[in-house]
Amino acid sequence: MELEQIKGFLNTPALWQGKLFEVDQFNFLKMNLDDFCPQAIPQNIRLGHQVEHIFYQLLHHDKTYEILLFNQAIKNEIRTLGEIDFILKDTVSKEIIHIELTYKFYIIDLTIEDKIHQLIGPNKRDSFYDKIEKIKNKQFKLLHTKEAANLLHNNKIAIKKNSSKTVFKAQLFKPYKANNLNIAPFNNDCICGYWLRMRDFDTLEFNSQHFYLPSKKEWIIAPHENVVWSSFKNIKTEIEESHKRNHSPMVWIKKSQQEFEKFFIIFW
Repeated sequence: MELEQIKGFLNTPALWQGKLFEVDQFNFLKMNLDDFCPQAIPQNIRLGHQVEHIFYQLLHHDKTYEILLFNQAIKNEIRTLGEIDFILKDTVSKEIIHIELTYKFYIIDLTIEDKIHQLIGPNKRDSFYDKIEKIKNKQFKLLHTKEAANLLHNNKIAIKKNSSKTVFKAQLFKPYKANNLNIAPFNNDCICGYWLRMRDFDTLEFNSQHFYLPSKKEWIIAPHENVVWSSFKNIKTEIEESHKRNHSPMVWIKKSQQEFEKFFIIFW
């Protein structure tokens, strides 16, 4: 599972290139995994933290950057103010870079006119706009609080004010049967599936197929044959149970022995 998660992370494109909303995307090159030996990734933590461990392993393997800080909490006398994901040092240029890492799953809601607001979490609890605002106005600024400054000083890290970047990868899901979308300024290569509602799923088009509901830790990987596939009737029951909990499940569909698709069936 670890290697599949790592491949899934590497194969997921950045949501944009260059700068968007004054937030720079960190260019993390793809790498050869032939001699890569994955380490265990904690499975009792949320997917976002698992992705941090994946990125840590890749950085350690690549050797282009030295990891100075990883998942470092910033605290004052009363509470935790936040966490710094990574501080890296380029082993050649000696540049020090602050990285905030994000991996998201968004549906594209074309009923919203402004493209910046069209990317919404499948459970409607988060959005791209809210996340980019948090990165810019909270996570990046955390580095320049007096508490963070003290931590950096104690670790002998000298960092410039404009050194913060993000690794922001995303899987995007277009509306069912929507074609030829232009989602600029976002990367169209991030579109990897589609979304629909139960009324669209409960049709003849789907009821002869086989399905699988991946766990959250499997969302990052590509659908594959080696799972226990379910009938339409059984999977429909599982989806309805998810919807009762206000949860929009990801679904894999087996089109043939070699062809698979993934989609979200939203509850709202």
